[in-house]
Amino acid sequence: LYKAGIDFLVLDKIQPNSASNVAAGLINPVTGRRVVKVWLDDILLPFAEKTYGEIGGFLKIETFRKTRIIDFFPNPFMKESFQKKLNQQTPYIQFIEDPQFLKSYFNYEFGSGVIDPCYIIHSTRLQHHWRHFLMENNLLLQTELDFEALRVQNKTIRYKEIEAERIIFCDGALGGNNPYFSKLPFALHKGEAIVIEAPDLLPDYIYKKSMAIVPLPEKGLFWVGTNYIWDYDNLHPTPEFREATNNVLKNWLKLPYKIIEHRSAIRPATVERRPFVGFHPLYSNLGILNGLGTKGFSLAPYFAHQLCENITNGQPILPEADIKRFSGVLSREGE
Repeated sequence: LYKAGIDFLVLDKIQPNSASNVAAGLINPVTGRRVVKVWLDDILLPFAEKTYGEIGGFLKIETFRKTRIIDFFPNPFMKESFQKKLNQQTPYIQFIEDPQFLKSYFNYEFGSGVIDPCYIIHSTRLQHHWRHFLMENNLLLQTELDFEALRVQNKTIRYKEIEAERIIFCDGALGGNNPYFSKLPFALHKGEAIVIEAPDLLPDYIYKKSMAIVPLPEKGLFWVGTNYIWDYDNLHPTPEFREATNNVLKNWLKLPYKIIEHRSAIRPATVERRPFVGFHPLYSNLGILNGLGTKGFSLAPYFAHQLCENITNGQPILPEADIKRFSGVLSREGE
C-alpha cells in the first residue's frame, strides 16, 4: 500500500506470542515426507526474495538470509523416497557431496540430502524496524480493534474518529473470532519451539531430521521446532514438548547446548491449506489477508501484492486464494 501511494493506517497491538514472532521465518521449497514441491513454488519463492530484499533496502537492514537445508534421513525409507524424487528430477534437492562432513556435529546413520535454496526471514527484526517506520510517519495506532466501535457503511468505514474506504483484517489466529469472517474454515492449531545456545554449531545451514534447527541472527542461537497440537485449552508452552525436544537434541546433536527460551503460538491455518484473500461478499469494503498457516513467510508477499493490485486496478485474486470461493457461507447472516 505504501509503494502504491495509498493512504493507510495500521491498527496493531504488539502480540509477543503471535505466530509471526514465534516462528523460525523459514521458507522451504519442498515439503513433507514425499518431498513434493510447495504450492506455487515458481511464483512465490522469487517474489518473496524480491520483496524482502526491497523492504530490507528501504529500511536499510538485512531482512532475510538465503541458505540450504541439510536433511538428515531418519530411516532408509526416507532416503529411498528422496532418491526417487531425485531420479524424477525434482528441483531443489540433491544428495550431499561429502556425507561425512557433519559427523563431528551430529549422530546420523542413513545419510542426508540438501534442499537448496531456502530462506530464513528475520521476522522480529523486520517487524521492529517496520513498526518504527510506521510510528515515525504517524501510520500506526498501537491498539486492539474494538468491533463495537466499528461502523460499516455502504461506501465508508468509520472507526471512532477514523474514516476510510476499506478495512483489511490481517489478524492471524484472532481471525477465528472475527465476527465478519469467523465462518471461514480456519483450522487453528498450536505450535511450539525452543531457542538453544549452541556456540560450536555451524550457523551456515538449517538442519532437519524429526525437527528443524534454524540459525537465528543472534550469534550462537538456534530455533528448534516444531509440533502441531490440534486439541489445546491454553496458549502456554508445554513441558511435554520441551522434554521431547531435549531428548531429540541429546540423541542427535553431539555438541553442548543450553535451552534458553520456550515459545508457543497459534497458527492461523485453514482446512484446505489455502489462504483467505479478498473482500466480503456482503460488505465489499471489508477485506481479509489471513489463513497463511505454516507457509506465511512465502505466501504473504505475493498475496499482499495481489490484494493491493485488486484494490488499485481491479486485478483478480488467484481463485484458489480468493474468498469468493466461500461466498455462500459468508452470505448467511444471523446463523
